[in-house]
Amino acid sequence: MGSRTYNFHLPLPQELHEMLRAEAEASGEPATTVARTALNDWLKSRRKERRRAEIAAYAREHAGTEVDLDRDLEAAGIEAVEAES
Repeated sequence: MGSRTYNFHLPLPQELHEMLRAEAEASGEPATTVARTALNDWLKSRRKERRRAEIAAYAREHAGTEVDLDRDLEAAGIEAVEAES
């Protein structure tokens, strides 16, 4: 069973339209395939950026708290560094 597809009307500025057509011609793929791939990649990238920002915000908010510190792991790390000295 294939996934369902939907049509989406997206007016493009002339320059973007020309770039899309040129890429489609160069790649030998239909412009719709090039556009779909580009949009999919961009949306995935945005989702990753947002997730990284959320993780960074969480880390800033909880820096130095009990949530941030694992005292046993810290102690083991210090012991390992001292043992190498």
